[in-house]
Amino acid sequence: MNQFDVAIWVDGHLRMLDQRVLPHEEVYIDYFSAEETARGIRDMVVRGAPAIGCATAFGVAVEAFRIAAQGIPASWPEAMAPGFTVLEQSRPTAVNLRWSLERMRPLLNFQPPEQVPQRLLAEAQDILREDHESCLQMGRHGAEVLPQFQDRPTTIMTHCNAGALATGGVYGTALGVIRGAVDAGRRVRVIACETRPFLQGARLTAWELMKDGIDTTLITDNMAAHLMSQGIIDCVVVGSDRVAANGDAANKIGTLGHAICAKRFGIPFMVAAPLSTVDMKAPDGSHIPIEERPISEVTHIGGKQIASPNVAVRNPAFDVTPADLITWFVSEKGAMAQPTTEKMRSLFHG
Repeated sequence: MNQFDVAIWVDGHLRMLDQRVLPHEEVYIDYFSAEETARGIRDMVVRGAPAIGCATAFGVAVEAFRIAAQGIPASWPEAMAPGFTVLEQSRPTAVNLRWSLERMRPLLNFQPPEQVPQRLLAEAQDILREDHESCLQMGRHGAEVLPQFQDRPTTIMTHCNAGALATGGVYGTALGVIRGAVDAGRRVRVIACETRPFLQGARLTAWELMKDGIDTTLITDNMAAHLMSQGIIDCVVVGSDRVAANGDAANKIGTLGHAICAKRFGIPFMVAAPLSTVDMKAPDGSHIPIEERPISEVTHIGGKQIASPNVAVRNPAFDVTPADLITWFVSEKGAMAQPTTEKMRSLFHG
């Protein structure tokens, strides 16, 4: 399986793969401050909740090295406060961003103060390594509960990109389940939804899977219900940017419609996400903030305007799938059938 350098530390600074220009170009951009990193996150150079968490951690580290180059501050928490703020405000829905900042913040008081930047970098590297491990575990757990057939491959539909590009660069969450099945010797076929308006499925998911030699068919989002009704889809597997305490899951806009259709046609619906994506402070999906993105993503394709001038536009980037539509929630802890608040709580206290 291919590994991607989604967000890595190179020569004393952060380097990220620009996912906006894939699959046509593989371009890397260097970042030297928290403000630059936040701009990269906001502009979708990097996207996907786990990947945003990794990038945020490196953004904290690069900001600390930038400050240290000017002299060790009297107070690291005070000096780093603007950097933490700009990173926290870059994107609202992916909880991994906040989780990453909360994990890095206590290290600002590390002693001696001159070692704070190196300690922050070590923590960012740990977050990246742990993401790799959790994706591999998720892949194995999810593959175990996928439908299996003796006489044909399992056909899995996915929406958006929850692959290696959306994580630390290895396996992925939803695509990790698919890769886990392939590594276990299972035969699979993938139906990838294009995922308007940013086309992560068409540009990223199809590209990832084809690089791995996995049988992949691209469809437009509004073809999914038809294929489900024809008995072509055996399972739907998606990732999530934030999972509430009761199991409600926010994912790329369009996921809710797929979940409703899957329920109607008796198709298992799986959400794969690491525990860092679970927000136990959000009782249910109504407490998950939904990001509204620029209207140009809807009115333009490839830089060309397709909509009537001055038309009113809505562009919510995510929707929330209720837990009662989710057949399996898969994390690094295992596969959980039909998530509930009690079951979700057991992941952290069991």
